[in-house]
Amino acid sequence: MRAWNVDAQGLRLSELPEPALPGGGVVVEVLAAHLPAYTKAVVTGGRGGLPLPLILGPSCIGRVTDVAPDVFHVAPGDLVLDTALLNAGDGDEILVGWAGLGASGGNERTDRMREMWRDGTFAEKALCAKETMVKLPGAENYPDPARLAFLPWLCVAAAGLHTAGPLAGRDVAVIGATGQLGGAAVLLALAEGAATVTAAGRNKVALDRLAELGPRVRTHQLTGDRATDAAAIGPVDVALDALGATPTADATMAACDSLRVRGTLVLIGGVRQDLTIPYGEFTHRRLTLRGSWMSDDETVRTVWNLVRSGALDLSAVELLKVGLDDPESALDLAERTAGLSLVALVP
Repeated sequence: MRAWNVDAQGLRLSELPEPALPGGGVVVEVLAAHLPAYTKAVVTGGRGGLPLPLILGPSCIGRVTDVAPDVFHVAPGDLVLDTALLNAGDGDEILVGWAGLGASGGNERTDRMREMWRDGTFAEKALCAKETMVKLPGAENYPDPARLAFLPWLCVAAAGLHTAGPLAGRDVAVIGATGQLGGAAVLLALAEGAATVTAAGRNKVALDRLAELGPRVRTHQLTGDRATDAAAIGPVDVALDALGATPTADATMAACDSLRVRGTLVLIGGVRQDLTIPYGEFTHRRLTLRGSWMSDDETVRTVWNLVRSGALDLSAVELLKVGLDDPESALDLAERTAGLSLVALVP
């Protein structure tokens, strides 16, 4: 089969043997996989180490072709989401085929996990651990499976937002809304009935596109001044930080400042700054700070049901399809995407 293989020399299209099926394994035909905007940084080591060599790719929409004898929750013919998140408990988690470790930060057990489940999904077929498989009932009737490649990002956003409780009728802000994770969060908050969604980010083109989603969407182009941004964002009940690496934490703290009494700040992004938490503000205003990483199977099913029912309409996502033939051009295209633009690899 053809696959995107990463080794010490970099990323290239390779001809590799089709995956053999071990115990606990599931083989899928890859229908579509999202190429995140930062994929090039992952390949070059800018997002953490990869266990080389490996087939790249953190998740996919796939059709099951074979299962090991000890796999019972999916069967050949099923359409599934491979979440890529393999969790051994106690904070030992890995993203198969990708950079990223859970709360433990890596140890001997996660090393063994990455050795056993090394390869990802940017290929014609993928071998997946049974624990990363979530069946999508009715997905065979979805008109464009490539669009479902956005599901993992929607689920990560949903997991974060759900830590703040039900969203219906509440005012929500998404900081970093012009990134793909932030754009997913805006769609999710609207689908779950938020009264208003304030989309805050730096990319005006992406903000204008988010504004077209409807009258419940407010937009704010971040200025970099904490007080100015807080006043424009709030007051809100929930603020979700989906920012990537930033030179300061001012935008995150502006989100905190924008909260109403009993509001919740949720962190799901990649800010690499320490936050100075205002102790008195948190106590007197009864604020909550939550962190969230990736998602769980129940969240996947919830988000899929929103999509399946039409409550979450993925037609708002600009879909750009690429094949396996030219990895370099595909990564360049992905790097230029933002917000509700999605590059889907369709092998």
